[in-house]
Amino acid sequence: MTAHEPAPRGFWDELRATTQARIGLGRAGDALPTDRVLEFRSAHAAARDAVHQPLDTDTLVGRVEAVGLGRPVVVTSRVSDRGEYLRRPDLGRLPRDLSEVVPSGADIGFVLADGLSPRAVADHGGALLAALVAEFDGRYTLAPPVIATQARVALGDHIGEAMGIGTLVLLIGERPGLSVADSVGIYLTHRPRPGRTDADRNCVSNIHPPEGLGYRHAARVVSGLVTGARQLGRSGVDLKDTSRADALSAPAQILEL
Repeated sequence: MTAHEPAPRGFWDELRATTQARIGLGRAGDALPTDRVLEFRSAHAAARDAVHQPLDTDTLVGRVEAVGLGRPVVVTSRVSDRGEYLRRPDLGRLPRDLSEVVPSGADIGFVLADGLSPRAVADHGGALLAALVAEFDGRYTLAPPVIATQARVALGDHIGEAMGIGTLVLLIGERPGLSVADSVGIYLTHRPRPGRTDADRNCVSNIHPPEGLGYRHAARVVSGLVTGARQLGRSGVDLKDTSRADALSAPAQILEL
């Protein structure tokens, strides 16, 4: 098929079935078909709504408490409203008051943060936290969770230090796109404290089943990273996710038995 030949019937349909990206949209003259334009506007509106929709903390507190780690404390950053959150990322990285966060000395602490998509952590936070706790399966001591609003990733460093934990697992709503508005990212920081940079963290992103990464899969990756961080004594660029390599090597190991 040359660049001037039309794609065969069903060509784009098959490709679109494998991705949420906007491909093979067609055309009407020199423009996009009307239905594709309307789909784009709808996706753009959903992304904007996801950013500006406030987090329903009462509902999330109930879902997190049901996981069984205790009633979560709710904290916030120094941001005063959503507009300031978008204009001043620096304020979203600083806590307003952490006096209610009780030091636990636990191995792992969880923070659920609204981030750029409060909808994402509202939809997936409770179930994802439950999957993480199940995956750890009693191997570590777990601190009572914290819910953070108007939060950027680095706010977790302050919270983690106040919790007195060994490893921070932060669940946060990721920046919405035109394909996905409810994706969660997990940021892992070993020995969290203010001043940590992105180079000190590991990220597992695109968690939004059924189209994105599933809860159990994400929990397995995080569990492997926690094990590696505790062995290495740090997280970040020196810590690699070996879960895929383990999965690829499994068939060979089976054949050798």
